[in-house]
Amino acid sequence: MPYRAPLADFRFLLSEVVGFAQVAATERFAEATPETVEAVLGEAGKLCEEVLAPLQRSGDIHPARLENGVVRTSPGFAEGYRAIVEGGWVSIAASPDHGGMGLPMTVTTAVNEMMASACLSLQLNPLMTQGQIEALEHHASDALKALYLPKLVSGEWCGTMNLTEPQAGSDVGALRTRAEPLGDGSYAVTGQKIYISWADNDFTGNVCHLVLARLPDGAPGTKGISLFLVPKFLPDAEGNPGKRNSLSVVSLEHKMGLHGSPTAVMDYDGAVGWLLGAPHRGMAAMFTMMNNARLGVGVQGIGVAEAATQAALGYALERRQGGAGTIIEHPDVRRMLAVMKAETFSARAIALACAVAIDMARATGSAEWQARAALLTPIAKAYGTAMGVEVADLGVQVHGGTGFIEATGAAQYLRDVRVTAIYEGTNGIQAMDLVGRKMMDGGEAAFRLLQEVQDAAEVARHGLPDLAGDVWNAAEALWEATEALVAQGATDRNAGAVPYLRAFARVLGAHYHLTAAAADPARLALARVAIRRLLPEHAALLAQVREGAEGLFALSAEDLAA
Repeated sequence: MPYRAPLADFRFLLSEVVGFAQVAATERFAEATPETVEAVLGEAGKLCEEVLAPLQRSGDIHPARLENGVVRTSPGFAEGYRAIVEGGWVSIAASPDHGGMGLPMTVTTAVNEMMASACLSLQLNPLMTQGQIEALEHHASDALKALYLPKLVSGEWCGTMNLTEPQAGSDVGALRTRAEPLGDGSYAVTGQKIYISWADNDFTGNVCHLVLARLPDGAPGTKGISLFLVPKFLPDAEGNPGKRNSLSVVSLEHKMGLHGSPTAVMDYDGAVGWLLGAPHRGMAAMFTMMNNARLGVGVQGIGVAEAATQAALGYALERRQGGAGTIIEHPDVRRMLAVMKAETFSARAIALACAVAIDMARATGSAEWQARAALLTPIAKAYGTAMGVEVADLGVQVHGGTGFIEATGAAQYLRDVRVTAIYEGTNGIQAMDLVGRKMMDGGEAAFRLLQEVQDAAEVARHGLPDLAGDVWNAAEALWEATEALVAQGATDRNAGAVPYLRAFARVLGAHYHLTAAAADPARLALARVAIRRLLPEHAALLAQVREGAEGLFALSAEDLAA
């Protein structure tokens, strides 16, 4: 069953569920009319179906490879990237000042999901560039903007981010890469970085690396880190790629999945770079890119979930077993497909709601919208990727024994998506961010969102009393758990962070399904699956939250090893 872009779902969610009309009503995004958005999504869907989806298996079977210091990409990837660039899909949300479309992040989010569904390995390249564009727009000097942004926006050049080192993973403050001033406004960057996605390719004119490093007077830890723009080729006087910089791809990782996306060990040996933002403020600048990427990675999980669901449904409709009927008539297969569909819809709605909040914050400057976007980002990332993994796993199960055979492609979805729950901040880190920094307001942003959920449930009681009551009660339980959570110490909060985030996602997913069913009776059956079969999990999750850390630390290391 070939991939088909879920345009009807996007259209419905934007118009009836996540409130995109308020984005289009702002002065900043006034050009994002329903007709414009429909046309953009339609063209992007066509690209994904006809050009990118056929590359999915190619990237897995013919991985990127390193030859004489140059990365050679999978067959067809150069042509696929060229099609992405020619359509302007790298820079949908970028400022028109440098050639971007200036469309809302919500539209970018929908397009990115479709591209991730079609070919996740290739989609990861423009996603990195999108984040770099945003970082430069916010933190670069005018001279750097003028030189680099037009090339990145056009897709002529691409971007990466370099955080991780062998001894500095989630603990970024332990990095050893250093930057020495050269006296002319540039710096010599020296050090090694690992796990660098799309660190090199054979189809763009330059690769621009954002590298975290420490200046000579940088304090220990994250407070002493600065951010540098270090290109593969140093631009000449005309702004074209000139002399090769002192950096190299040491090796490519042999990975579980995403074989078409080269993940490199990078060596910087006095490479020339330029400071991005203020000295010692590198983490703040990098987080501009990372927050963009966190929503983008959540959307990657959703994209794979959609593709895996379509593949499993196609198989179930054709596979005959146990009589004359196909396996879609088996109750457990029907259950798995229903769960896959419901989970994908929930995660998609949460991601689009997060994007709407980002757009409204940018368009209005509202502190409340900024807080909403901040609250939803870790939920969108962690839930989107967790559901990507779980739905892809169910996809293998629907295929049965053939799902374990690589020829069907079902296993590739699971292998490819697994890393999304790890990179751009593990899902555990996302959960700790939710219960930590995002609750520094005493839970105010969370309570405002839960109030909206309960208000919507009250309205829905008139037509869907049973489902609305379930959602209202779940939101009330989450409200009470949030009140208890903000009173806990950090250790107890962190011990319950992952189940708390998932419980929050369960309630939000049920809320969006209820909203969908209230707007369109044809959505009622799927809403019932989400609310009656999936939402009850929130009670068990919140029971874990209330337990705190004591029971976990009662188990010693020796107990765990016994």
